[in-house]
Amino acid sequence: MAAPRARVRTFRGWPAVALAAGDLEAIFLPGLGMLGVSLRHRGREHLSLHGGLAAYAEGHTTGLPLLAPWANRLAGFEYRIGHRVVRFGAGTPGVQLDPNGLPIHGTVSARPWELVELSASAEAAALAARFPFGDHQDLLRSFPFPHELRIDALVTRERLRVTTSVVPTGRRAVPVSFGWHPYVRLPGVPRRELVVHLPARRHLELDERMLPTGRARREPAEDIALVDRTLDDGYRLGRERVLALSGRGQRVELRLDRGYPFAQVYAPLGKPYVALEPMTAPTNALVTGDHPTVPVGGCFSATFDVVVGGEVRP
Repeated sequence: MAAPRARVRTFRGWPAVALAAGDLEAIFLPGLGMLGVSLRHRGREHLSLHGGLAAYAEGHTTGLPLLAPWANRLAGFEYRIGHRVVRFGAGTPGVQLDPNGLPIHGTVSARPWELVELSASAEAAALAARFPFGDHQDLLRSFPFPHELRIDALVTRERLRVTTSVVPTGRRAVPVSFGWHPYVRLPGVPRRELVVHLPARRHLELDERMLPTGRARREPAEDIALVDRTLDDGYRLGRERVLALSGRGQRVELRLDRGYPFAQVYAPLGKPYVALEPMTAPTNALVTGDHPTVPVGGCFSATFDVVVGGEVRP
């Protein structure tokens, strides 16, 4: 079996970083938002890159994108953090709008990152990258909390591990509300045979704008056969934080650490992919205040693993 390796290459014309160990390879694009564009196991692709890179550059989600400084949508263009009221407009740089005209998925999509380190050992291939959010005055208009984002990605023979960190770089504490949006797929498995596995959780009630109402109901662990069912649901997770997609003996698991107490699951009608989305806070957290905060001098980190293979269990 080949030793772990980390190398710079190109992907559809973009400079890329490929991390490989054993049968698993992950590819990221530092120049395009640190977007994860490929996750191959034994040569078979498990990320959906629907829409392509051009669509992502225009604000659409695909592949494995980071959503920051907020994931999902906000109720409007104003929020309060402590004594500070933040107001911005629909035309603020980086701001994307959902079909209801609400700001969605943060502002850092497609921004270039700095690759800090690329390495390989006997057990894993790894990269480290940074995005100095506080250096971008246009982004501070909608999120005036200077900080640095850091991504550490590691590939072993068993999994892709992604750790995301927020480090304040100014004189203000930073509210934390980022998330990831992995679009996973099972090659060769039709939608009618896909099954989504969810742990015991609280199902967040959403209003007509897809915003949490503040109410939730308890639900036990569940296996959901998709067939012609759609999902676009938010959850507060408990101790068990493994979400999965399976079918025909294949399985992709998302294993979330304590930094991700929330998740969204998105399975649009007729599509061969499902987004299993780790979230540090619920939708609209900057408005409701239901989010962690990292103090000046501190660091907030959250980690998820993607495990690809057969019926893999912890």
